[in-house]
Amino acid sequence: MVAYIIMAIIAYAIGSINFSVIISKKMAGFDVREKGSGNAGSTNVLRTVGKKAAIITLICDILKGVISVLIALLVGKIAGESANSAIVVEIAALAVVIGHTFPIFFGFRGGKGVATSLGVILVVNWKIGLICLVFALALMALTRMVSLGSISASVLFAVLTIFIRDSYIGGIDFDFSFIIFGILLAALVIFNHRSNLKRIINGTENKLSFKKKEKESDSEDKIEENKEESNKEEKEDSETVKYK
Repeated sequence: MVAYIIMAIIAYAIGSINFSVIISKKMAGFDVREKGSGNAGSTNVLRTVGKKAAIITLICDILKGVISVLIALLVGKIAGESANSAIVVEIAALAVVIGHTFPIFFGFRGGKGVATSLGVILVVNWKIGLICLVFALALMALTRMVSLGSISASVLFAVLTIFIRDSYIGGIDFDFSFIIFGILLAALVIFNHRSNLKRIINGTENKLSFKKKEKESDSEDKIEENKEESNKEEKEDSETVKYK
């Protein structure tokens, strides 16, 4: 029991380190939660700060899940027979996602836990993780909706835990608790995306589009060029007036 409690606290604390807020303040001077969708995640960072910040945020959020599960594996081995290693790992995996969603260090206003869940899934079972990742990316590419890919992949993970019973971290034998864990993780991801689900059903969900950004930047460049040209013309006119 002690091992479970300790791991839950450690994983929750790791999850509560919200890199999207830290990086947005550092690189753009504002809290990402005050811009765009208001979500503290890599997708909103991409929309409001830029690609570089989004990539760094994504990697850091994935690593939160990876590190938490690896620590849990170590704690489980240290605890020995007094704790079930599978359950220690599962508690850490859920706690780190909950920490990301409700971070104690950032007023309990966090992200939706997709990247952190990805890190968890890839480490807990690399085979299931890769299948879910490829599926999510394919669905995101087809629909351009990150939320739909995330929700669907979480459901797929829960389903695959029923059928794939090997390749678990540290050689841990399959335990029926992994099925419960898969259902709980999927439920958490779906709960965090409840507003997205409503928009998907209504057909109003936001879609990723890099073309829009390019058009906006092009139009901004044209406006600046026009301003420069008008300034030059004004200077030329004033010079001709003075000459006359």
